[in-house]
Amino acid sequence: MESAPSSAVIEFLGVSYHVASTQVLSGFDLQVRSGETLVLLGRSGSGKTTSLKLVNRLLSPTSGEVRVRGVSNADSDVIRLRRSIGYVIQDVGLFPHFTVEKNIGLVPRIQGWPEDRISARVRELLQTVGLTADTASRYPHQLSGGQRQRVGVARALAADPEILLMDEPFGALDPLTRDELQREFLLLQRRLRKTVVFVTHDLREALRLGTRIALMEAGRLVTVLAPSEFLHSTDSLASAYVRAFGEGLESAAHRGTS
Repeated sequence: MESAPSSAVIEFLGVSYHVASTQVLSGFDLQVRSGETLVLLGRSGSGKTTSLKLVNRLLSPTSGEVRVRGVSNADSDVIRLRRSIGYVIQDVGLFPHFTVEKNIGLVPRIQGWPEDRISARVRELLQTVGLTADTASRYPHQLSGGQRQRVGVARALAADPEILLMDEPFGALDPLTRDELQREFLLLQRRLRKTVVFVTHDLREALRLGTRIALMEAGRLVTVLAPSEFLHSTDSLASAYVRAFGEGLESAAHRGTS
C-alpha cells in the first residue's frame, strides 16, 4: 500500500466491490495526487471503470472507503459531489436534442449561473478545446466524432471542477484524431493542472498521458509507477505489457513528458 501523500485528492482505502458472487475489486488501495494524471491501465474486466465510478458515487463500495478531498463519499451529498467532478466517457453521452451550447452549459445552468456568464464560459471553452464559435448552435449529430469528444471535454470542464474522470475518452476515434486529441489533452492539462483519473487499456496512451500509471489485473492493483519506471519494471505483468506493445514505447513516454 502506498503511503498517502498530503496532497492526495482521491483515496481508495481497502476498497472491495462485488456484484452477486463476482468480485470486481478486492483490497484496492490507491491515492491520486493533486494536479496529476493518474492512468488506470489494464485489460477489460480488470476493474478500471468500476474504480472510476466509485469516485463520483455512480457505484458504492461493498467494503472499504473512497475519500474525495479528505471526505468519505459515504458522508458526501451525492448531487453536490457529482457536480464538482467532470466526467468524460468514450461515447461522450451528449444530449442529442440539446445544442452544443446547451450541452456545455448544462451544469453551470443547473448551478444557477446567470446566462451571460454561461455564454461567456461556453465561448471560452469552445476556444480551449479547439472548436469554432459557430459550433455552439449545432447539434451533436452535426459533428464529427472528434468534435463530439471535444464538446464532451468542454462540458466536463464547464463548472471548473478540480477533478476530471476520463473513461477511455479517445478509444473510439480513428488513430489520427486520437493522436491529435491526446496532444491537445497534454497541452490543456499543463495549463489547467486538473486532478485527472484516466482509464485506458492502451499502454502507449498511458505512457504518453500519465503522470503515474496504476496497473490493474483481476480487480487488484498490481503496481503504480511513473511512465519511465513502467518501461523498465521488473514486475512480470508490467513487463508483459511492455513486450506486448513492442517498439516505440520509449518515444511514447518521451512525448508525454516533453
